[in-house]
Amino acid sequence: QVIAVIEKLVKQGRESIEQYVKGGRQELADKESTEIAVFQAYLPQPLAQDEIDALIAQAIAATGADGPQAMGKVIAALKPQMAGRADMVKVSGQVKAALSK
Repeated sequence: QVIAVIEKLVKQGRESIEQYVKGGRQELADKESTEIAVFQAYLPQPLAQDEIDALIAQAIAATGADGPQAMGKVIAALKPQMAGRADMVKVSGQVKAALSK
């Protein structure tokens, strides 16, 4: 739960930086970047792409998923392993692509 809260704060910070830069408020964007760096120190190390691919393959095999309709089962199996270590929106796209083959 703590990881989820920190991830949310980092995501909000990134969105704020984007808005500050568009609004010409670089000093606020810099402050937000500093805060994000502090938050990220408390998150686990991100997974490499090959690690993500391997975990997706393992989850598909473990759940017996054979098509896009089983995507929920695969994502449910992956979430505990990837919490705070991968962007689950991107992972979801990768799972969908893998199940569509």
